[in-house]
Amino acid sequence: MSSFKYEGSELELFSNATHWKSYWLKELQPYCGTNILDVGAGIGATARTFRNHKCERWLALEPDESLASHIKQAVQAGEFQQTFKVQVGSSKDLDHNELFDTILYIDVLEHIAEHKEELTRVAQHLLPGGRIIILSPAHQWLFTPFDQSVGHVRRYNRTSLLAAKPDHLTIERIFYLDSVGMMASLGNRLVLRSAMPNLAQIKIWDDWMVPASRVVDKLTFNQIGKSIVGVFQLPA
Repeated sequence: MSSFKYEGSELELFSNATHWKSYWLKELQPYCGTNILDVGAGIGATARTFRNHKCERWLALEPDESLASHIKQAVQAGEFQQTFKVQVGSSKDLDHNELFDTILYIDVLEHIAEHKEELTRVAQHLLPGGRIIILSPAHQWLFTPFDQSVGHVRRYNRTSLLAAKPDHLTIERIFYLDSVGMMASLGNRLVLRSAMPNLAQIKIWDDWMVPASRVVDKLTFNQIGKSIVGVFQLPA
């Protein structure tokens, strides 16, 4: 296992986006099973978001040992159930016998240059009928200094996300979230060009724009938004 150090510094900041996490959880949870692999688990934000999800097993896979240590401390403090495990490493370090019904890439795939190779490799760890669920930033024309500062290789649209799909998986659904937030991201792209939002900006987006997006997204049939979700399934 090679040494890896995550270059971003936004994880703690975005942990304050509680409305956003509640929103995407509601949209993703119907596709999630009970045996879950959380790829690029970071400081455990996704696991905390899924805290009340009925889960028989959760494996948090994080290549940055210092970030993984945050999760391990939370485990020792009793924040997670006994079925929760932490492993330092990437998909390359999984035992070939490890199988899951759900594999999550929550704000992770955009950091991986060889994204199709990554998904094809991890798809070998899907149980029949299992799903890979991806949440990533959308639209390359929204790429900003912030994306660069946290190590994003790309942002996705339907075409580029489908290009990363393993050939033997089927498309269950691809859709967008946060149409109102997309306008804020466009403002940052054209005017602010900020490398990192501050807490006040995060709270304005989370407290006002995300609730508005929950309404507008339905009206636009999830055809626009600053985030994209892809659900790919291994045929049963």
